[in-house]
Order: sequence, then C-alpha cells, then structure tokens
Amino acid sequence: MTILVTGATGTLGRHVVGRLLRDGHRVRALTRTPAAAADLPAGVEVAVGDLTEPETLAAALEGARAVHLIGATGHDHAPLRTGPQITAMAAGAGVRRITVLADGSEGGLTRAVRDSGLEWTFVWPIDYMANALGWADAIRATAEVREPYGARRTASADERDVADVIATVLTGGGHAGRRYVVTGPEALTPADKVAAIARATGRELRFTALTDDQARLQWRAEGWPEEGISFMLDMWATVPGSVAEVTPTVERILGRPPRSFDRWATDHADTFRAHARNQHPVKCDMRSTST
Repeated sequence: MTILVTGATGTLGRHVVGRLLRDGHRVRALTRTPAAAADLPAGVEVAVGDLTEPETLAAALEGARAVHLIGATGHDHAPLRTGPQITAMAAGAGVRRITVLADGSEGGLTRAVRDSGLEWTFVWPIDYMANALGWADAIRATAEVREPYGARRTASADERDVADVIATVLTGGGHAGRRYVVTGPEALTPADKVAAIARATGRELRFTALTDDQARLQWRAEGWPEEGISFMLDMWATVPGSVAEVTPTVERILGRPPRSFDRWATDHADTFRAHARNQHPVKCDMRSTST
C-alpha cells in the first residue's frame, strides 16, 4: 500500500514519514519545493504538488490507498479551502483511508472529508512539545524564558506520539469516523517546562512571567508587528481550560503511555545548551494548536 503524506517536510510530517518507513510501508511525500525534501530518509518517493492548487495533485494521488492530509497550509497556516476538490480527487484515484490533522470542527474541510465517502479520522494534538524549541535562542543566550500568562497549563503532546497515532490509524484501520485529541501525560505551565529543560541540560534556568505591557515592549524590541503582538496576547488570554485536559488517546491506540515532557527535553537537551549555539540551529515550523 502506497501512503501519501502531505506536510511531509514539516516537523510532524517527517516523523509520520519515518514511522511509516520503519513499519515497512511505501511512502510518498508531497512537497511544494523539492529542495525541502532533500533530507528525507532514503526510500521515500517525493511528489511535487500544492494543496491549494488541486490540479497539481493527480500524480501524487495515483496509486495511493491512504493519505495523511494537513488542514492548514503555508507559512501563515491558513485553513485549507480546497478540501472538496482534494477529497474528490482522492476518492477518484482509489484512496480508501484518510487522516486529517484538524480538530474536526464544522467548516469547509470538515464537511468535505465527512462527505467524501472515504474512511476518515481527525487527529488533533492539543499542543506540540516541539513549540518549546522556540525558546532555544533565549535559553542559550540568557538562561531565561520571558512570557506572559505564565499560569496557563497545556497537556502538550510529543510530536513523535502524534506521528505514531497517525501512522497507526492510517495503516491499521478500525478508526473510521473518529476524532482523536492527542495529549501528553500531564498538563504543564511554561515554568514547569523550563524546569524540565533545566534538569535535562544541567543548567540553571529561570522563567519570568510578564505582564501584557511588558510583553508588548519586549516583542516590539524584537521586531514583532503590532498585529502579531495583539494576536498572541488575545490568544493566550482566551486559552480554554480544555487544553489542560489529558486524553487517553495515545494509550488506547498505541498501547503504551505517551512520552513525557521530561523525556522530550532529555532527547532535545543539546539544542538548549549554551555550547550548541552554532552547532544545533533551531528549526520549529509547527504552530501551536492551542497556545
């Protein structure tokens, strides 16, 4: 069975590709820019196409029997609006099963997927542990993370667990018509996460909670646009309590507990160490799904 993975060159997509390959499946990776796929593992078939231009997807879908579809595209993470065309093409090409990285709330993509006749499953991570990579420069330079809304708690998921859930659903079946919310094993504050990174790196690190005004001043100094500052403050001020709720998804689907943030921090410790400034460039291309 050939499996098409969209968003394959992103942080999560790369893990989906890797898991499918390790399990012995034929993997086709969709990308808009072939150069971005140059470092994908050997054995991956690269297909060039753009989800916002469905006419470019015919070759990528040919022969695929399962597809992992991302629900947003581009650097601005704009919601995918071509779902009806994509799902129609997928069904016509013989695709039988589809996972969608989306929360499944009512909208154009959700309706298109539900009406497609495909065996569909929505997979939605509350938040990615990998978003903490955005702190790496500050931690390396100042040993400090400074953010507003320091009391917010999120049950962040290890991106590898999310990928394992997606790969299992794509290849195993039995999950049609389901919506799975993926979390880690506990809800943590930013200070909790910084403490875990401190334990993993053996460094003394601190978290400083900012007021809205302090955050505005800091982000302006860093060159943020005013609309971006307002968006982030508004988003963090209205984070629902549900993002702190731990779900049993990983345990139920994978038969094991989800990875902890302590384990994630240990696995990424070198990225946060001061000596890694020029050796481990940080790349985090996944937007938080909640915070």
